[in-house]
Amino acid sequence: MLNASKFKYFIIALATMCYGACKVPDAIKANANLQTPAMYNGSQDTISIAATPWKRFFTDQNLVTLIDTALDHNQELLITLQDIEIERSEIRLRKGMLLPSVQYRAGMGVDKVGRYTSPGAGDASTEITPGKEVPEILPDYLLGVYANWEVDIWKKLRTANKAAITRYLASVEGRKFVITNLVAEIANSYYELQALDNQLDIVRQSIQLQQQALEVLKVQKEAARATELAVKKFEAEVLNSQAREYEIMQEIQLRENAINFLSGRFPQPIVRDKNSFMTSSLAQIKTGVPSQLLANRPDIRQAELQLSAAKLDVTVARAEFYPSFDISASLGFQAFQPRYLVKFPESVLMSLAGDLAGPLINKNAIAAEFNKANARQLQAMYNYERSILNGYIEVSTELSNINNLQQRFNLKEKEVQALVRSIDISNDLFKSARADYMEILMTQRDALESKLELIETKKQQFNSITNLYRSLGGGWYQ
Repeated sequence: MLNASKFKYFIIALATMCYGACKVPDAIKANANLQTPAMYNGSQDTISIAATPWKRFFTDQNLVTLIDTALDHNQELLITLQDIEIERSEIRLRKGMLLPSVQYRAGMGVDKVGRYTSPGAGDASTEITPGKEVPEILPDYLLGVYANWEVDIWKKLRTANKAAITRYLASVEGRKFVITNLVAEIANSYYELQALDNQLDIVRQSIQLQQQALEVLKVQKEAARATELAVKKFEAEVLNSQAREYEIMQEIQLRENAINFLSGRFPQPIVRDKNSFMTSSLAQIKTGVPSQLLANRPDIRQAELQLSAAKLDVTVARAEFYPSFDISASLGFQAFQPRYLVKFPESVLMSLAGDLAGPLINKNAIAAEFNKANARQLQAMYNYERSILNGYIEVSTELSNINNLQQRFNLKEKEVQALVRSIDISNDLFKSARADYMEILMTQRDALESKLELIETKKQQFNSITNLYRSLGGGWYQ
């Protein structure tokens, strides 16, 4: 027995050890300080096209149908749904850890102890009935309920549950980000497909013109007004255009397959209207202010939530340095014969205990986990800042691109008009022997390239506006 003086010293020593065990390092405070500029490239807009649902932003009904199909069947999007289910299950797991763990137990067995042991010596003097000792091999029957509960005195479990909820919300934002990218990718591929259709028509029209010029040249050769060299040059030009025709046809097939893959289906024709491509007007641009990116872009909101979860993880890791308090209890019946299990209160089994345990000497593993949580918190902060910076730069780049593409399109349109007129002039001059075959050849080639570049520029305009819509955070809701 401890006397009062020794007991006092024991308590002081225990308190000293607990104080040493509870000393924890300070956590690094990860607070993002990146401030967005007041506006984009001098824009005064206060409303953003990101607020426009994608079904209203895209006016081509064929494109809307394609996007709807992709949102229902795209495998990557379906995978993100399972990520959400995983995070939802993690919340249920964390909530369960806040509650006591209760288990039932039913068992039977036999037990034999040595006679010359403390339990054996005690059993030898015990009589089950008068004149009969405890058998050497003793059965054991048990039926009971056991409970264990970690009292969350440092809010470690509740903080871990809050971190799980935050990660669930981040996974929801991650799914929205996949949707925005999917919508933009389907739209861009659709516009590329329309552009290829128009380029294919231009090449086929050019082939017809070249073949007509070739026939005229063959007739002139028969009349000794043209040479074999001119005929071969034109034949080579026709063959080159025909080769380009098949090249574009293959590009169309590749683009159709890419759209079908994004839509989660096997290859099939893509319904589209190629005739409205060059005459379709571009969507009106409204960028809003940069601070709206923080609310509109799912990837920025996801990074922000991941940063919040990482901060909570640091709090959980810090709480591991503190002692934990567990309460355990049991209640049931135990006897060496089944008929004694219902004998009350002799067969009643019960227990109640409290347990306080914490790290004392070797805390390297806990410190390592704490340092990892700190490092992940900093990673999450830098990722959040990078997401904001990336979002602003994407918008700024697309705004500049849209402006330059418009200027380029206007100039290319005038170039095409001039070259189309020059074809007629060169043909008339050639027929009157005032121009040679090389002028005809070069004029047709330049006109073809200019028309193809005009279509390419139009496609880039559509793609740039779609990318701006995505960069501003639009496309994740209908």
